[in-house]
Amino acid sequence: MFEVAELGHTVEKSVYKEKSAQLRTELLTIQHRLKSCPFPVIVIISGVDGGGKGEVINRLNEWFDPHYMRTIALSEPTDEERERPKFWRYWRTLPAKGTIGVYVGSWYSDPIAQRVYQKIDDTVLQAELTQINQLEELLADDDTLIIKCWLHLKKDMQVKRLKQLAKNPATNWRVTDKDRQHLGLYDDFIGVAEKVLSETSKAYAPWLIVEGSDNRYSSLTVGQHVLERIRQHILLHENILTASAQQEEPPKSQVEQYNLLDALDLSLKLDKSSYRKQLEKYQGKLNELSRHALAAKRSSILVFEGWDAAGKGGAIRRLTESMDARHYQVIPIAAPTDEERAHHYLWRFWRHIPRAGQVTIYDRSWYGRVLVERVEGMAKTRQWQRAYSEIVNFEEAMLAHGIVIMKFWLHIDHDEQLARFKRREEISYKQFKITEEDYRNREKWDDYQKAVNEMIARTSTSKSSWLLVEANDKYYARIKVIKAYCECLEKMLDESNK
Repeated sequence: MFEVAELGHTVEKSVYKEKSAQLRTELLTIQHRLKSCPFPVIVIISGVDGGGKGEVINRLNEWFDPHYMRTIALSEPTDEERERPKFWRYWRTLPAKGTIGVYVGSWYSDPIAQRVYQKIDDTVLQAELTQINQLEELLADDDTLIIKCWLHLKKDMQVKRLKQLAKNPATNWRVTDKDRQHLGLYDDFIGVAEKVLSETSKAYAPWLIVEGSDNRYSSLTVGQHVLERIRQHILLHENILTASAQQEEPPKSQVEQYNLLDALDLSLKLDKSSYRKQLEKYQGKLNELSRHALAAKRSSILVFEGWDAAGKGGAIRRLTESMDARHYQVIPIAAPTDEERAHHYLWRFWRHIPRAGQVTIYDRSWYGRVLVERVEGMAKTRQWQRAYSEIVNFEEAMLAHGIVIMKFWLHIDHDEQLARFKRREEISYKQFKITEEDYRNREKWDDYQKAVNEMIARTSTSKSSWLLVEANDKYYARIKVIKAYCECLEKMLDESNK
């Protein structure tokens, strides 16, 4: 694989000067076009020590307009990052649409280093690469352009380069003990790198292998590659946009299944006296369990979905009344802001993933992509159909980190919803909660019900299933929610103590 980058390519200084001036003009021109495009660009610069990664990145920063480009340098994860799923640190730094993010050290760095130092075996490495492919495919499916460049050096050239850097007082600080240690592991490193590149070079995100022995050659080669990839992606996106506008069909359910919602017994009730006794019991229990979970550094994510006026807010309040406000946050999800719209739709949810022992409660969530965005036509058919697997992978990443995930659907019937709307209109402090849109949504009740049934069928897994809550009676619904969370925490803590 790396033989193509061991041919001794060089570029004369005069040639470099002429070509770099022309390339810079073209890069600035394409960057100006990119600013109005609905996709971001990720550039990953990786490779062997001494391969000239820093020089190439400096040239890209020199040639591009820095206002619309950001270099993300990631090294050892911070305590804050370690307490969250490993991809969290990358998600929060993803570039916005119309901009470029250059990664110095990426999601490839740690798996390669871990395998070279034999801290993981080939099976674990393969699992890591599968997750990387899933991440890149998810981003590429959202039209993100991923450009990956690997700067390669033969072993003798790496020795020569490191000696040159060490000899020069202006650059000797760049050669560390770790670099010298890596040199002794060169053959192992190349073997792992070859496996990683072959497993992750995909049509939507191929690797470019560049010879790094001459900085002028590698800088021009990477710059030209970045230029062509952006240019091609803009043209491709314009063509896809035209084709999809002509071929887009109304959303259709791809799964025929039993109507889970109609099977719920909405007559289930609790009288006020029983409700108060059980609420006191389970709130006390939750207070104790949440403190134990905090001490054990086990986080929770609670997702609340349901019909308008189904009682999500009331159920959330009964949970949080018994929890320490310093250790939970409630995230109400409304229409995305301009900043959120400029990123992948999951970006705004990744930002709020809790630290170790903390709890995040989402009042509506990432399931909006397969519910309101699907029914209202805000997401194209291919987008919401693809979202099922994206959501499952997203949740599996959090589960793999040990985060507890509970997903509640609060269900009421059509008549009960109307009655609650009318009551809201009569109570001064609840009138703000009812709008014309709430009534308009009732006209699409059947469409929403089909979407909910498909969502439950396609995103319930053994470790992250939906809890359907009969919510015509608010007392019953609140107790079912808080009791279920207590049982989930008890099970998690018991397993942790084994």
